[in-house]
Amino acid sequence: MQGSSRIRKSKLDYIRRNPFLYLLLAPAVILTIIFKYVPMYGAIIAFKDFNPSKGIWGSEWVGLKHFVKFLTAPNFEVIFMNTLKLSFYGLLLGFPVPVLLALMLNQLRRAGVKKNIQLVLYAPNFISVVVIVGMLFIFFSPVGPINALITSITGAPVKFMSDPDYFRTVYILSGIWQGAGWASIIYVAALANVDPELHNAATLDGANLMQRIRHIDLPTIKPVMAIVFILGAGGIMAIGFEKAFLMQTALNLPASEIIPTYVYKVGLQSGNYAYSSAVGLFNSAINVILLILVNFIVKKLNEGEGLY
Repeated sequence: MQGSSRIRKSKLDYIRRNPFLYLLLAPAVILTIIFKYVPMYGAIIAFKDFNPSKGIWGSEWVGLKHFVKFLTAPNFEVIFMNTLKLSFYGLLLGFPVPVLLALMLNQLRRAGVKKNIQLVLYAPNFISVVVIVGMLFIFFSPVGPINALITSITGAPVKFMSDPDYFRTVYILSGIWQGAGWASIIYVAALANVDPELHNAATLDGANLMQRIRHIDLPTIKPVMAIVFILGAGGIMAIGFEKAFLMQTALNLPASEIIPTYVYKVGLQSGNYAYSSAVGLFNSAINVILLILVNFIVKKLNEGEGLY
């Protein structure tokens, strides 16, 4: 008790000695509360039979009715598994790529070449999702350049954008192409802190390139990798609806219907706000559980180092 009291007193003393540091933090905290926490009160309509004319507080309380309706819906398993597969495969395939890019960029010694390569890698991140999906429809259409090459070899085009079997592959690989370069920035910044003398000493001791990467570079970026992985796993069900919705066609719907697109259709297009809020809240609850679970596992495997 005395120990915890001393720690609390020490923290209060630090705050009193550095008031301006906390004053600089105040705008970010206030904006977070206003735009992230205050709107959460609207989630209460997930437990009500919401009627816009009666308002949130005047609408009838129905408890878990909307959650039960979603969990027992005939299409629940398809939507849930589509969301899980798209996010899981995206994390599994997309997580190592920025690390590999950063390790390769770190080996480039000519600054001019390195900057030009970085420019090419970062550029796709600034392309709008709408433009990306438009490019996919052009390149992978039955008369597009990709299918022209395939047709010249196999004699028949592949329906990449309408066949459900290809939806996840096109979605995930195009996402990796667009975001991997930008995501590698954090690892490149972490590798910049490695003392070149370590590499020189390891080289003199006979270490080859792969051994230097394994014993010097990877341990340096290991804490960053752990944080990025925890955040990625925690948001595994928080996949955005824009790209899936834009790539969605009537033919690939069995694979492209995910929870965010379902919430958009049910909530905004059909006007069933309470039911869509329940579906969204269910999605968020899974994300929180995954965040806590993955952080716990990573701390066990990473010598106590995790997100918190």
